[in-house]
Amino acid sequence: MLTVLAVLLVVSAVVSIGFGAEPLAPRIVLDVLEHRLFGGAADPTYDAIVWDIRVPRTILAVVVGAGLAIAGAGIQTLVRNPLADPYLLGVSSGASVGATAVITLGLFAGAGLWALSLGALAGALGAALLVFGIALAQGGLTPLRLVLTGTVLSSAFSAFASFLVFRSADPQAAQSVLFWLLGSLSGAAWDQLLLPLLAVLIVGGVLFAGCGWLDALAAGPDTAASLGVPVRLVRNVLFVLLAALVGALVAVAGGIGFVGLVLPHIARLLVGARHRAVLPVAALAGALFLVWVDVAARVMVRPTEVPLSVVTGLIGAPVFLLLLGRRTYRFGGASS
Repeated sequence: MLTVLAVLLVVSAVVSIGFGAEPLAPRIVLDVLEHRLFGGAADPTYDAIVWDIRVPRTILAVVVGAGLAIAGAGIQTLVRNPLADPYLLGVSSGASVGATAVITLGLFAGAGLWALSLGALAGALGAALLVFGIALAQGGLTPLRLVLTGTVLSSAFSAFASFLVFRSADPQAAQSVLFWLLGSLSGAAWDQLLLPLLAVLIVGGVLFAGCGWLDALAAGPDTAASLGVPVRLVRNVLFVLLAALVGALVAVAGGIGFVGLVLPHIARLLVGARHRAVLPVAALAGALFLVWVDVAARVMVRPTEVPLSVVTGLIGAPVFLLLLGRRTYRFGGASS
């Protein structure tokens, strides 16, 4: 399964580079990649389109798709809820406040092109700290408390972001904020890849190393404790890691729905519920899915782009309903 997904991902990534406002033949794409990777000179125009614009965008789609799928699988285990997604903890709504403040108030204006990502990351981490602090003050990071705290604070953050848009004198502020909230990879650049890539590799590696504890936690806190798992410590560390991962992804791509909700369920259908299998399969499937979602977003109403969440919603909603209709599908100890 991993081999098939990896091959499909590599082929899809190369093929997807040819799609966009200016379609490129596969021969042109391969020619530019060959010259860039093995030396030589390609046509300057095609080189700029392929290497400077579309390759970073495709790599970012791979990284963000994999990261959201990993985060979704982790959060569903943390709160033991099959409807949980990476934005349940309020991180995305907090990021929207930071990004909206940048757009409407000029916050972090001195950071230039990094202002939006910096504001979103600051808002995401601030929201995560607030959710973490409130949950701890009320008795600890139990699944129910996390869900309720994250949901309530998400509504509060969204309301505050809407207030910032409402009071803004910029007539384009609402459109800019909405496009960012629905997710986009249009601002992808080589220097923006390091933060999300490191976040995905580090958090994914830690989760994979502790997949045995995650399996026990998914069975319930009592079962996990009887197996010697330090439940409270694992929950705290898992929350911090997932919040940091989602914050890094949202900072560069905005809010992209359904990837972190649907792809972990598809991975469980393919390989079972063990995290040692679910995490890598979900990561590759999420990367493959978002690569083609980004292609669809670029070509649906060419030459303009559609926000990614519009495409993921159109695909993800019916797919998730089909998953719920399968009698053989189970999450944790509950059947759908």
